[in-house]
Amino acid sequence: MSDRSPAPGALELVEALVNTVDLESGADALDTVEGRARFGLAEADLAGARELRESLRAVLLAHAGHPPHRAVTPLGELLAAAPLVVAVDTADGSATLTAASGGPLASRVAAAVAQGLVDGTWMRLKACEAADCHWAYYDRSPAGRGRWCSMQVCGARAKMRRYRAK
Repeated sequence: MSDRSPAPGALELVEALVNTVDLESGADALDTVEGRARFGLAEADLAGARELRESLRAVLLAHAGHPPHRAVTPLGELLAAAPLVVAVDTADGSATLTAASGGPLASRVAAAVAQGLVDGTWMRLKACEAADCHWAYYDRSPAGRGRWCSMQVCGARAKMRRYRAK
């Protein structure tokens, strides 16, 4: 849906996971072998990955000031058991959180969220306001008040609906 550039750094993983389903058409990339391979998922992992995806979507909607799209397991519960490791670069002393041993998807997401918190980028990862979209996007607007994944599609539709309602 979005014509925006990907989220920065590790948040690109979160954005990509949330955007594996097109709510308007119902097409789910996790239904394909290629889509599952992109996230290192086996078929047995699908239910958990979908639950994680929708919990992330609910949080991204909250970042944009919108209520959850449906009842979901709280993201904190899903990430609570995710094993993380602090990796320290001895050359420059920098440190990052990473998933333990490559880790399952929840661990990689937890590491991405933690890195986004450190970088100050987490709160700018949002979900589109349009109920038939909810596509994840990174809000690069100066004020951080973006509402739609694309002004050309979702934003234009919303403005046209408001215009017609008048």
